Amino acid sequence: MSRLEELIRELCPDGVEYKTLGEIALDIYRGSGIKRDQVTETGIPCVRYGEIYTTYGIWFDECVSHTDLSKISGPKFFEHGDILFAITGESIEDIAKSCAYVGHEKCLAGGDIVILKHKQNPKYLSYALATSAARKQKSSGKVKSKVVHSSVPAIKEIVIPVPPLPVQAEIVRILDNFTERTTELAEQLTAELTARKKQYEYYRDKLLTFGVHGGGASDAVWRTLADLGKWSGGKTPSMSEHDYWAAGKIPWLTSKDMKCSTLTDTQDHITEIAVKNASMTLYPKNSIAIVTRSGILKHTFPVAYVPFSTTVNQDIKVLEVNETVIPRYAFHLLQGKGQDILARTKKQGGTVDSLDFQKLLTYKVPVPPLSIQQRIVNVLDNFDAVCTDLKISLPAEIEARQKQYEYYRDLLLSFDDCSQLVHVERERERERERGGTPRRN
Repeated sequence: MSRLEELIRELCPDGVEYKTLGEIALDIYRGSGIKRDQVTETGIPCVRYGEIYTTYGIWFDECVSHTDLSKISGPKFFEHGDILFAITGESIEDIAKSCAYVGHEKCLAGGDIVILKHKQNPKYLSYALATSAARKQKSSGKVKSKVVHSSVPAIKEIVIPVPPLPVQAEIVRILDNFTERTTELAEQLTAELTARKKQYEYYRDKLLTFGVHGGGASDAVWRTLADLGKWSGGKTPSMSEHDYWAAGKIPWLTSKDMKCSTLTDTQDHITEIAVKNASMTLYPKNSIAIVTRSGILKHTFPVAYVPFSTTVNQDIKVLEVNETVIPRYAFHLLQGKGQDILARTKKQGGTVDSLDFQKLLTYKVPVPPLSIQQRIVNVLDNFDAVCTDLKISLPAEIEARQKQYEYYRDLLLSFDDCSQLVHVERERERERERGGTPRRN
């Protein structure tokens, strides 16, 4: 018999009691507004409601923000064990996201935060409030001006199972263990993706080095980027012209599309009327696109291979290679030399980061015979395919593990069938013996 089963049979043989948060609350109240410009590097720790969505998980023990207490009107404090709810948000699904504070400093709560004081296990409450059943109750918030709101009365009405404290502690132990293993797995998968990307970049850079120690050095000719083919840019059709955009099917490429190395489509599309009346250039498939004006140029030089016909906006330049260059070779070349190109051609100053395109055109790159280009393309495309598969499969694996965790969490906290609770704990024991992750049935 598992420890959880023993506790449930001993302490709640007639079933677990369900209570509203209002019934278990010693006090429940709203925080006081802390403006963005009142956040400081030092001072009293504080939490603003947006950080509950973006920064904190089930629990936290240290605040990322601070403020000057003397500048806060009507400050509201929270302490160890309190539960924080964000009662303003952008979606019904996420409204009233909550977390437990398990640190030991006295902290300030910003506006649109509700603080719950209680005598329960804080991490247990936070786990229980993250279940599907609790989220459904939270989603009764009202939409006003495209923003979703909850309130102290709505928070008070949320019903959750409240077993005796020893049962709460055992469930927290199980879920903490599961959370730790899920986090470790996510870190391992992310590290695997990072390692593969570094391996790809190493071989790409080595293959594209045509110096004394590079392969095929005597055959490579150094040419400027201008000599690789025809470069040109695009523009934005008038947004006020409905006929330019309604039911458009022609891709229109912008900086926001340049998040992967080989594109499959664009987020926005325009119509044939826009191509004709706005004098848009329709670039042929197998072109190479680069970003020349965007905040992303602070640290990255985005390059993408475009295997379909497209139009582009004014922040994008497109290369249509000539007969001496294989398009995929040009793509790998620009991607491999990207950081050096960025360092040499980025403009200084200006409100938006941009490249000196004339300098970019004079940047020299090695261009070997077509046969050598093709061999390099074959190798790098294979590496690129592996990295792309990992980018797709690893996040999917992480998501699957997260869903598995949520399944077991909801099962543990449903208390509908004690035999299911025993099943979960036995799965945990088998997992520890296997050193793996439990299967979802």
